[in-house]
Amino acid sequence: MRINLPNALTLLRIFLVPFLVVVLLTKFDGRETVGLLIFLTAVTTDFLDGWLARRRGEITTLGTLLDPIADKLLISAAFISLVELGLAPAWMVVVVIGREFAVSGLRAIAAERGIVIPASGWGKAKMGTQIAAVSLLILALRHDVFYVPGLVALWAVVVVALISGIEYFSRFLRRIDATSPIPRSEAEPRG
Repeated sequence: MRINLPNALTLLRIFLVPFLVVVLLTKFDGRETVGLLIFLTAVTTDFLDGWLARRRGEITTLGTLLDPIADKLLISAAFISLVELGLAPAWMVVVVIGREFAVSGLRAIAAERGIVIPASGWGKAKMGTQIAAVSLLILALRHDVFYVPGLVALWAVVVVALISGIEYFSRFLRRIDATSPIPRSEAEPRG
């Protein structure tokens, strides 16, 4: 099987995840700089792979499956590392990662029924707040001045994650209601 450039970028993002974790959790001078560079490189591949796939007409099943997995691996690994470093409260990270699993499960159920739930503005806002929070908290490894803005950004991540999760479930339920006929036995009034 030949791998196209967008899929190669997605695979690169997955490949960078263990390096990010090792760099963040290994004490050495400059780890915050190296960690931030790895994280931002991975984030850049996220933007490039989708843009290139659409522009070049190279949207594939493999890419469609791997891209959200790569995103979740990157964000989960970064946040879990930040919990280990004492920079992010575990409960906040559990909410964010739990939302990721819930929405992924929801999308899988929808896909089985032939329903596509595209990314929304809230989902894109969630990704933006995640990038800001992770970047600021990584910088807080060396410079304390970034900790409070990083924590504020993490609160924004939690709020946006909850709003976007509710919005995805709401859209899913509306689509299911619109596409699922009620069986006759359930449609008849009960006496």
